[in-house]
Amino acid sequence: MYTYSLQQWLLFFFTYCFLGWCWESAYVSVKQKHWVNRGFLNGPFLPIYGSGALAVLVATLPVREYPALVYVFGLIGATLLELVTGICMERLFHVRYWDYSNQKFNFKGHICLSSSIAWGFFSLAMIYGFHKPIESLVTGLPYWLENTAAFILTAVIAGDFAVSFKTAMELRDILDGMERVKEEMRRMQRRAEIIEAFLADSAEKKSEELQEKKEELLERRDEFKEELQEFKDEFKAGVQGRKEDVVDELRQIREKQQMYVERMKNGIRRNVSVEHMLKRNPTAVSGKYAAVFREYKEQFINNVKEEIEERLKR
Repeated sequence: MYTYSLQQWLLFFFTYCFLGWCWESAYVSVKQKHWVNRGFLNGPFLPIYGSGALAVLVATLPVREYPALVYVFGLIGATLLELVTGICMERLFHVRYWDYSNQKFNFKGHICLSSSIAWGFFSLAMIYGFHKPIESLVTGLPYWLENTAAFILTAVIAGDFAVSFKTAMELRDILDGMERVKEEMRRMQRRAEIIEAFLADSAEKKSEELQEKKEELLERRDEFKEELQEFKDEFKAGVQGRKEDVVDELRQIREKQQMYVERMKNGIRRNVSVEHMLKRNPTAVSGKYAAVFREYKEQFINNVKEEIEERLKR
């Protein structure tokens, strides 16, 4: 009774991907107070919902006569799927495209208690509510239409996934490049601070040494007048020579820092596809690149503001 063909499983997956996109986009749009085309893909599909629905079906159909088991099995199956998917995506892209860190009883931002509870109720609503008409619709399709629809939708979503995957990798590369630049800037800043501390310390020590020698020679000023002058000249020449070398290194470091600042600005370059992905995932965060990801999102927000201002001027 609950055995479906491969094409039917695919159509269930695509249907729930679409319904999940409708729900998630509407919910996030209300929270953000503007329209948000939610999800990892560009099109109106959220694979996590489609995958979650299939996980619920596989886990609960054998026990669909028992609502309590449907709730528990659906909750566990969907939560495990959300956890594994979230971990894999973060390890691959270094970005969490959904984040429950601000929710109570969450696990590393990938899952949380409230979400799991919602998955349980979703399982009940699905098995005893909207899956029945969807099942009737899909299983009632002619064989040729079933195959054609499954093939076309598979091709469309596979193409969309390939483009979105490429975009996510571009974002990862941008963040990685920005992080390397920031680390190099931190290293140069530490070196510059050490050099400045050395110059200050060296100048202080030499000043003390000069003062001591000066006091000694001043006691016998007439006798050592020429020697005093020679010492001053040698001291100035020695200090100036060493100082010029160190100051030159400091200047080079400052020039490199400026160059890296420019590279950072270029690193935060306009990338329309990446910006669209961030629009679709406004709560996305990055654990590995937390600081530079915030900088990139701030620049993205500035870009959006500039676009809005330009449209208002027209």
